[in-house]
Amino acid sequence: MAARTLGLAAVAVALAAAAPARASEKGWNDTGTVAKNALVVAAFGVPAVQRDWSGVLQAGGSIGGTILLTQGMKEVFPSRRPDGSDNKSFPSGHTSTSFAAAATLHNRYGWEAGLPAYLVASFVGLSRVEARKHRVGDVLVGAAVGTAVGHLVTRKANAQVQLVPWADTKGAGAHLALRF
Repeated sequence: MAARTLGLAAVAVALAAAAPARASEKGWNDTGTVAKNALVVAAFGVPAVQRDWSGVLQAGGSIGGTILLTQGMKEVFPSRRPDGSDNKSFPSGHTSTSFAAAATLHNRYGWEAGLPAYLVASFVGLSRVEARKHRVGDVLVGAAVGTAVGHLVTRKANAQVQLVPWADTKGAGAHLALRF
């Protein structure tokens, strides 16, 4: 119930803020950032409110892993932004982070939390194109990266298997835990 309420509140915030976003690229940029941040708060907040500390940890792994992968891809595949501001267009970090949060909520708490979260994440992707920070391809790859990592890291609240990626300055890997 808390997941659905928080998800619907995030959709309402994003849609309410969308009206002024039509006015300028800056409006789209600011509104998309607010929506992304709302999804990240929801991905951590829903499990925290339910005292689901494993869910909080999985949200951290999902979002953190997505950010690391996205930033790495930006370095390996430099691409000029449509507004010309830098060479960090590919893939969209706002979009990948938003879809990682949405996938976390969906995988952990079901479609009731996932559907509104995916709607907000889709709005974030649209905002990045309208703000001229990304092309459609940047956003689509960002959405795929975030969704994939979110689904790989997050398990349903009663799952018997957990996969948690890790990384440090000397390497990376994944921790697999099985519950019998």
